[in-house]
Amino acid sequence: MKTIGLIGGMSWESSQTYYRLINQGVRDQLGGLHSARLVLYSVDFAEIETLQHQGDWDATAKMLGEAARALEGAGADFLVLCTNTMHKVAAQIEQAVNIPLVHIADATAAVLRHEGITSVGLLGTRFTMEQAFYRERLENQGIQVLVPDEPQRERVHSVIYNELCLGQIRDDSKKTYLEVVGSLADRGAQGVILGCTEIGLLIQAADTAVPLFDTTAIHARQAVSFALGGKLPE
Repeated sequence: MKTIGLIGGMSWESSQTYYRLINQGVRDQLGGLHSARLVLYSVDFAEIETLQHQGDWDATAKMLGEAARALEGAGADFLVLCTNTMHKVAAQIEQAVNIPLVHIADATAAVLRHEGITSVGLLGTRFTMEQAFYRERLENQGIQVLVPDEPQRERVHSVIYNELCLGQIRDDSKKTYLEVVGSLADRGAQGVILGCTEIGLLIQAADTAVPLFDTTAIHARQAVSFALGGKLPE
């Protein structure tokens, strides 16, 4: 079994979900008392969040590159960055180390292709919904990406930072998110990506007839597969 290096804390609310899902996945595959071999580097999200909203992505890349090197030094065989948004600096993180990074968008694209999805809605932070780093990764694999309109994007973003990252689950926000999911489906989305690792804390597949693709669960499954000898998506 390979040792997984988790870069977490963005936020820790979803990082604990990664830890649980990865250990459950290894147990399910190997049985008995098996659990994952992993090391965790958890950052202070307040520092990252400030840099995000200042647009200082180089500083975030330096910070996460240091985390990646620490995990490599601790014996990690590969990296899992437990956040969608910070994959904006995935290339810089990869350059900082000599071990592979399991990219969350590639793992998600592989599932979408397997399910025959060619048009998908994307929920996440404003950075993930509006900037090219994530959408183009999917579009380059033949998947059309639809994002909510401006007022909806602002609400989706606000809920992530002001509620979900603080562990707050509110019924009115869940209702809003489900309305956004419905509007994306009306525009032609065959499913919707939960493109922020906290969104799965708020809405789940049972809440809507529209297929939801929870990137936290997808990413964790890919990490388990790779740790146990599988290959990364191409």
